[in-house]
Parts: sequence; C-alpha cells; structure tokens
Amino acid sequence: MTDSSSAPLRVDLLTREYPPEVYGGAGVHLEYLARDLRALADVRVHCFGGKRDEPGVTAYPYPVDLAGANAALRTMGVDLAMAAGAAGTDIVHSHTWYANFAGHAAKLLHGVPHVVTTHSLEPLRPWKAEQLGGGYALSSFCERTAIEHADAVIAVSGGMRRDVLAAYPSVDPAKVRVVYNGIDTEQYQPDHGTDVIDRLGIDRNRPSVVFVGRITRQKGLPYLMRACHDLPPDAQIVLLAGAPDTKEIAAEVEGLAAQLRGARDPDGVIWVQDMLPKHEVVQVLTHASVFVCPSIYEPMGIVNLEAMACETAVVATATGGIPEVVADGETGLLVPIEQADDGTGTPLYPDRFVADLAAALTELLADESRARAMGLAGRRRAVEKFSWSTIAEDTMAVYRSLL
Repeated sequence: MTDSSSAPLRVDLLTREYPPEVYGGAGVHLEYLARDLRALADVRVHCFGGKRDEPGVTAYPYPVDLAGANAALRTMGVDLAMAAGAAGTDIVHSHTWYANFAGHAAKLLHGVPHVVTTHSLEPLRPWKAEQLGGGYALSSFCERTAIEHADAVIAVSGGMRRDVLAAYPSVDPAKVRVVYNGIDTEQYQPDHGTDVIDRLGIDRNRPSVVFVGRITRQKGLPYLMRACHDLPPDAQIVLLAGAPDTKEIAAEVEGLAAQLRGARDPDGVIWVQDMLPKHEVVQVLTHASVFVCPSIYEPMGIVNLEAMACETAVVATATGGIPEVVADGETGLLVPIEQADDGTGTPLYPDRFVADLAAALTELLADESRARAMGLAGRRRAVEKFSWSTIAEDTMAVYRSLL
C-alpha cells in the first residue's frame, strides 16, 4: 500500500462505461468522478471497449475465446483482465455489476479494499432476464458477491441505500454510505441557440414535453406515451430515446409511437432514436417547457439534474432517489406511484399512474410562468447541492476511512 506521506493514493476505477462509450448514467458518473478525483489522487480507469487515448485509462475488449458466449459470461472474462490490470493499486472502486466481479477479484488478488458504488440493483430489475437469459443469474452473482464482501458500499441516494439493505440484508448498514451523483453545471447550463431545435423539427412556438433516456423497462417510457394522449393538443412530445434493451420493448414502444401519431398531430411527436451529443441534448432541454422522467425504478436519475441545470421544470415519478433530487412544488412536480414489492417496480394501478402523469404535465404546460420559476429554482439547487468537487471529496473520505 502506498505511503500517503510520500505519494498520492492510487485509486483504480473499474467500469464498463467510460467516454466516449457512454450510454447511461453510470458512464456519466465515471466521467466526472474521475476528472475531479484526479486533483486528489492518482486515478487509473479500467473500462470496457475500444482503446482510449486518455492517459491513465485502459480499455479491455471481450476475450476472443468467449466470442459467441452468453453476454454475462463475456463480461466476467473482461473483469478478470481488469483485475489483473489493477496490480499496484491502493484501492479499487467498481461501478455496476459489469465491473463488480473485477473489483471483488482485485480485492482478493491484490489484498486491497474494494468500494462498490450501486447505480442500480439486479434484484430490482428482474426484467433483465429478458435481456440476459441465463446470464441474469451470473449478473446477480457478480453483484451480490461484490456487495456482500465489499469494504464499503456507496449508494447514490438515501433511497438506494434503503434498497441495498433490503436486497442484501447481510450487509452491515455501517458500510453503506450515501454519496450523491452530481452535475457539471458549466457543461449543463442553458443554451438558447436554435440550430439543434430547428434541425430536429421542434416548433419553437409550441410548448414541448421532453424525455431523455434509454428504452428500458425501468425508464417507464410506455407509461409516458400513454399519458401523452391526454396532453393539450398543441403540446409537442419530444423523445430522445434509443438503445432498447430488448426487441420486445423496442416493438412495444414503436407500436405506442404509431398510436400516438395516429391520435395527435403527427408532426408534434418527434422521436430521435440516435444518441445525440451532449451539447445538443442541452439545447433540447433548455427549450423544453417541461422535462419528464416517468421511471418506475431510478436510484437517483442524473438526467433530472441535467434538466434542472438547464433551467427546465421537471415532472418525475416519486420513486427511488428522485425525491431527493427534485424538490416537489419547487423545482418540479412529483407523480405518486404505488408499486409492486416483487422487485419489478410495476405500478399497482397503472391507469392511475398514467392519469396522474398526464395531469402533472398538463398543469405545468398550462402555467408557463410557474414552470419557468421552477426551472430557475432547479438550476440553483443543482449548483448548490450537487457539484462534482463536493462529491469527489466525499468519495475520498470513504477511501481514507478504509486505509
């Protein structure tokens, strides 16, 4: 272990996602956490995918010998290579089940503490069995083993901490710390330009509801699309939604989109399936009348912070860590939901949830000044409560407590 008096602490971050290969909130988290931790420690990043040019970042391809194998098994193959690559570290910090096995193996191999950040939990996403088949048992094994044997577990919200302790009751509650996700309010700030808006065909003279997210069960997109049938006729629905988890949910969303276009002005339903660059998403968020997050499972939801930082009012489900981000009645409106306790998060009363979602969106669409005030309050909250420099310091405090 490094002598802290003579050299900075070496921290190895283990992750599937890292720029430019980012498709979800965990990848966003790693981008900024690594950046701000570098001012405090010697940070090495180990990720999946193609070669990176960034100093201190090593990427690992899937093992050739596992080509064609189950996706979870191929992930574990990458994890073993990542564990070997962490030789010489003082501490390993893994993110999501994709890298949890690498962290656990590195802990055993190198005799160093292992910190796990929980961005989501496999027991609360049982629909992933559709995506992974038998690999879901492997992904669950990787996560459970890592969390139960970790030296510390970082939950990205108080809601996530409760979920960790409920899903893994053998974990010592003292080991589970809350360190929030953050937002870079320099990169995410209002952009009043119109080039992206115009290119996408968004009418600047009409109110708009914007959704940004992957097409996955947890994001609740089908509920939103049903709710949109009840929105005011002049409202535009803008869906920045791609990367479907399964063919089944892709087909379901395509069918719902066709129904929505058939029931409303088809020009007012804009679905962008490509992953837009960050600066383009910022402009779309800035011009939105309201941002919507209809998730049925969301440990925190960085995307809500992104919208808030762009001075946009938020309508979001009151689930998981979202109520810790969106201040109800101040920076947006929270939509109540009663959910099944089987781990799926499925609404017990889906029609009520859809109706409440439509009502909250309509309420803000009808009151432009209130929505604008909420947007301003949202940016203030993002700046004051969720800066990455603070989050990096809090993360370092977890590391130091283990050494």
